[in-house]
Amino acid sequence: MHISLNWLRTLVQDGLEVEDLAHQLTMAGFEVEDIEDQRRWADGVVVGQVLTREQHPDADRLSVCKVDVGQGEPLSIVCGAQNVRADIQVAVATVGTELPKVGLKLKPTKLRGVPSEGMICSLAELGLAKASEGIYIFEQTQTLGADVRPLLGLDDAILDLSSTANRADALSMVGIAREVKALTAAPLTLPDIAIQDYPSDGQLTVSVTEQEACAVYIGTAIEGVKIGPSPDWLRQRIEAAGVRSINNVVDVTNYVLLEWGQPLHAFDGDRLRAIANDTALNIGVRLAQASEQLKTLDGQTRQLTEQSLVITANDQAVALAGVMGGEESEVDDSTTNLVLEAAWFDPVAVRRSARGQSLRSEASTRYERGVNRAELELACQRAIDLILEVAGGQVVCQAAQRSDQGRQWSNVIDLRLVRVNQLLGPTLVDGTEDELGAAEVEQTLTALGCELEKQRSNAQTTWTVTVPPYRYRDLEREIDLIEEVARLYGYEKFKDSLPGQSGLGKLSTEQRLLRKLRESLRGAGLTELQHYSLGSPEGEGKIKLANPLLAEYSALRTELLTGLVDAFVFNREQGNGALWGFETGRVFAAAADGALSEGDRLAGILGGDVSTAGWLRGGKDQPLGWYEAKGVLEGVFQRLGLKVDWKADSANTMLHPGRTAALVLRGRTQGWFGQLHPAVARDRDLPSQVYLFDLDLHAFLTALDDDGGRKVSLLKPFSSFPASDRDLAFFVDPAVPVADLVTLMTKTGGKLLDGVELFDDYRGKGVPEGQRSLAFRLVYRAGDRTLSDKDVDPVHQKLREQLVKKFKVELRS
Repeated sequence: MHISLNWLRTLVQDGLEVEDLAHQLTMAGFEVEDIEDQRRWADGVVVGQVLTREQHPDADRLSVCKVDVGQGEPLSIVCGAQNVRADIQVAVATVGTELPKVGLKLKPTKLRGVPSEGMICSLAELGLAKASEGIYIFEQTQTLGADVRPLLGLDDAILDLSSTANRADALSMVGIAREVKALTAAPLTLPDIAIQDYPSDGQLTVSVTEQEACAVYIGTAIEGVKIGPSPDWLRQRIEAAGVRSINNVVDVTNYVLLEWGQPLHAFDGDRLRAIANDTALNIGVRLAQASEQLKTLDGQTRQLTEQSLVITANDQAVALAGVMGGEESEVDDSTTNLVLEAAWFDPVAVRRSARGQSLRSEASTRYERGVNRAELELACQRAIDLILEVAGGQVVCQAAQRSDQGRQWSNVIDLRLVRVNQLLGPTLVDGTEDELGAAEVEQTLTALGCELEKQRSNAQTTWTVTVPPYRYRDLEREIDLIEEVARLYGYEKFKDSLPGQSGLGKLSTEQRLLRKLRESLRGAGLTELQHYSLGSPEGEGKIKLANPLLAEYSALRTELLTGLVDAFVFNREQGNGALWGFETGRVFAAAADGALSEGDRLAGILGGDVSTAGWLRGGKDQPLGWYEAKGVLEGVFQRLGLKVDWKADSANTMLHPGRTAALVLRGRTQGWFGQLHPAVARDRDLPSQVYLFDLDLHAFLTALDDDGGRKVSLLKPFSSFPASDRDLAFFVDPAVPVADLVTLMTKTGGKLLDGVELFDDYRGKGVPEGQRSLAFRLVYRAGDRTLSDKDVDPVHQKLREQLVKKFKVELRS
């Protein structure tokens, strides 16, 4: 916010230099980002009167003027402005004057041979306009030689100040004045406002439907106003705050917004009645209908949503409540009758309306932070008084609806002195270390406008603190008061001290296990990817955003595989070749009954030739096989010490129904691995040999958390004794998974069975119908001796018997 020093000092006489004031505000939490000292723009520029104007002897567009600046002999000044003439008063930069806005320092010179002893200035050269058609001419008679800065509003300094989001009161001149008063103990002088009672009239009524969104609405009818330019004092103040002057009535509403932080809006009363098609006007506040449109003051026709809060005239939308008025009811030069709006709108309701239309304004910024409800009537009366002063007219009636009557706009908080010192620690002033006393706390909070009632409990000093109405939104707890004490007393006055003891930082078990899992995947050659958690709204079970930034990112993702496929396609299109990648992330889903759920997943994609030995194959890529891709994932599981079983499955619709396996962990399906569905591969112009996996991340992290996540891989020595091999072949039903056969053989073989390998899978001639022939090589080995047939045969025979018993295999040997 731009703070005018001159305006501020009409409210509080702090007596500080602008730099000192900026420093104190910054140290108190209001960062002053820049100081624009306008007093330097025209230092040395005075009022002068053009006595004569003659044509330059050698230049058609130059004039030679005699100018009286009240300092002895008139000055000879060569001027190039077309509007210069005799008998006018102008702003004259004398020799030695520096004009920083145009980077010029005046010195005696000659222009086409004629001496020039200064410059007659335009508003652009004084920094008051971007461009000027000619020199500035004073309309009223001024004292010759007088400093032009007070006359042009250049005796001011502007502070560019930013405040934290919780300090809504700081978005007003009165709020900053109260803060300066608390910091400097300077007297505060607020405008003298006497709230008037105005008659009610059936020609103007108020009807608020959404009372939670609009607790108070005041409409005031003013007739007989005359629209015109604002007086200089009003125009200069709002322009110093960065607001463009429009006309006297609109400028008054902006002035009160800047002064009190209360947004107001002025409607053209006659236009409202024309929209309402009735002389009896009912102002309403309701939520918009989906089909409604409104053309706002910025000229944009806006499609309203059911979350938009609107102001209506006889149920016709005329403004976006708390955000911007409508073009059809705006005040212009033909306006004679007004309806002045003063209202309190709920911050959430205004935020939804503003964001729903991607529209922010000075009004919505203040409403979203929270406007001071307690001073709404004061701000309304202030605006009425100023309109009557600068535009004339009279108040004919006022209508209001309030749903918050009886509510106390304050908080009562208990504050303990011992807690203040416990949190803030000792002070260190002039080398003396001490604790804050009760007097310092009372002085600080009283300066903020708080009322303190001192109490004693067990010899401890406590207070019951009543917060002023304009701070009730951000002073709610004891810790808030303690923060205010530290802020105003001065953070720099507290002793710097580190905690007496501190523990070493460490990763949580989940973080450590997740890192281990990611390291294993990267070690297997996969690149970690990261996508947005937002995606397309198309598909079932999507949770859609109410106000998305982009249509293609308007719903929460329900799975990770689509993003991985998109990344694979993008890599191919960019000529980067195959992609082996994985991603961990959260997915979201909405059930048919409306229940929402979320969970963390681990997914990956593998496909194409990632080797660099293409020259061995004549430059041809070698596609990745199903078992090769499966082996990559199995290697990760083996490195992590996870026992995962693989079973045929077709539940995942993105995967090939005949080339998909469910991953079973601890007896439960916790994911899938398979080849990309042919239809998806065809639609995305991808090779068929692309493989995906999708796992429940929480389940795998839980399985990894063996013995509190402290499991350490142990070195197992190799046996120096030879192995004994046995081949085992049999016919078996094709529905029996090989994994189940291997599990049974491993369990039955016990410690002597060192490995099981399938080396033949045959279906065809010689194999019974409805069967397939499988052949395994079983390796037996001991770590302390060479095994004999007597050691191996009993174990091998038991294994054969178990296969026949459980899976009804037909042994071939």
